[in-house]
Amino acid sequence: MKTKSLFLTLIIFFLTNNCGFKIVNKGEIYNFDINEIITSGDNRINFKIKNNLIFNSKKSEKKLVDIYLDTKKSKEVKEKNINNEITKYQITITSAIRVKELIDENIISFKIVKTGDYTVASQYSQTLSNEKKLIDVLIDDVTEDILSEIILNIK
Repeated sequence: MKTKSLFLTLIIFFLTNNCGFKIVNKGEIYNFDINEIITSGDNRINFKIKNNLIFNSKKSEKKLVDIYLDTKKSKEVKEKNINNEITKYQITITSAIRVKELIDENIISFKIVKTGDYTVASQYSQTLSNEKKLIDVLIDDVTEDILSEIILNIK
């Protein structure tokens, strides 16, 4: 009985100990440097995306890119209740991105659309806070998608 429990413990230990999982350092993945970011459209969203992109690029890399970013935000009513009062809004962020490699003169174009919704609170300030939080989450999603597209197409 004692040997069975010891054997079972050893099997579980070996199966869970050497799974091969390794945490990826994002700094090693982003192997490009941004020379210039040219924006048009919604200034507040573009500013946050621009800061996120600059933060994630490496400054010592040989691959220089120019990024042209055109972002639009639309806000629509998603749901109304029986009293015809708005209960949910839907926000859509659409970004058209063009990336130009300066050394190889390759041009990559793609479009990213992110959508989310938020509820209307009883207080107007809470509704604005809900909207702002949703926009920040959507901006982070757009930035991650931009970075992954650049990484996939530059290599």
